[in-house]
Amino acid sequence: MVLPGAQPSEETLEGIMVLINDYKKKYEQLIQEQEDMVTSRVGQREMTEKFKQRTVKLTQSLKEDQRLHQEKIGIEKAKVKLMKDEECKLMKDILKVEEALKEEESENKHLTQQTEVFTAVPERKVVFKGSTGKGVDSQTFDMKPHIVYPMEDGTALITFADEVVATKILELEKHQVDLGAEFSITVEARPVRLMLPSLVEIDSEVSPLHILVSNLPKMDIEMLLSRLENHFSKTKHGGGEVDDCEWLPDSGTVVIAFVKNNFARGLTNTEYHDVKLQHNKQKMDRVRVTPFLNGKITNLKTKMLTCPRTVLLTGIPTIMERENLQDLLEIYFQKMSNGGGEIEAILYNPLGQHTSALFEGVSTDEEQE
Repeated sequence: MVLPGAQPSEETLEGIMVLINDYKKKYEQLIQEQEDMVTSRVGQREMTEKFKQRTVKLTQSLKEDQRLHQEKIGIEKAKVKLMKDEECKLMKDILKVEEALKEEESENKHLTQQTEVFTAVPERKVVFKGSTGKGVDSQTFDMKPHIVYPMEDGTALITFADEVVATKILELEKHQVDLGAEFSITVEARPVRLMLPSLVEIDSEVSPLHILVSNLPKMDIEMLLSRLENHFSKTKHGGGEVDDCEWLPDSGTVVIAFVKNNFARGLTNTEYHDVKLQHNKQKMDRVRVTPFLNGKITNLKTKMLTCPRTVLLTGIPTIMERENLQDLLEIYFQKMSNGGGEIEAILYNPLGQHTSALFEGVSTDEEQE
């Protein structure tokens, strides 16, 4: 007899059957769990494969994106380099333009100064004498030589009126000069060669410290300079402290130099000034103030020139007074019998003395001592 709720004994057939059924259920449960695990594993494998494929695609996509990104970076770098190169080229062009602009401004300033000079030169009255000449034969500038020639001691310079006479004296070379009382000296005639400028180029500019005053009345020079200095040293007249006041006799003008460079410009811009120069006159004297030029030699070429009418006598001993010996030399070389002729000038420098001769241009083919 089996009580309700009690487990049958495993030793009985019924108990064995119950145990078998329990194991069967457990087996079926295990089989089901195994099938579920197999199904789950297959799903996981499929999922893993999908993830692998997706990972490969994402990796490829990422590599492609990186490649495109690198290409874009390369393109942008090339653009930046091109822009930098263009900027560098533009900067060079700007520097060239600025340099050219500076040169143009400098040239413009120079031309402006030249214009001021040529349009504001001192006035000089001229009178037509009735003679005319061809324009091609005229010269812009007339430059005359002014040469100081240091003489060696024991020499003499003689300038003849005729070039032929000088040539004859040079050809004879040795000359025995009779001094009287059975005394004579032998001198040697040599040509005189001078260095002269063949080309002179001068660059001029307006001085910021100087002015040139013209249209001046004829009066005492010292008084004129004093009154001009007094007038232009006053600020009410546009002037300032005057450093120097110089009279130029060849042009009849006065150069005034200021201590500071902020006065000359304003005075030349006004140009005409009324100045009280002559106290015996009721009205003022109207003078003209123009720019003063500073000149700088930029090109100088020279040539050696033989004086055609002047000869140099050498080997002259000191045997008598300077004036007496010079007179005897002049008498000797004036005589045609000695090959000489008319003498325009003579200068003798005794031994131990220092003398300089001055050569000035007279015409194209003549010079005087």
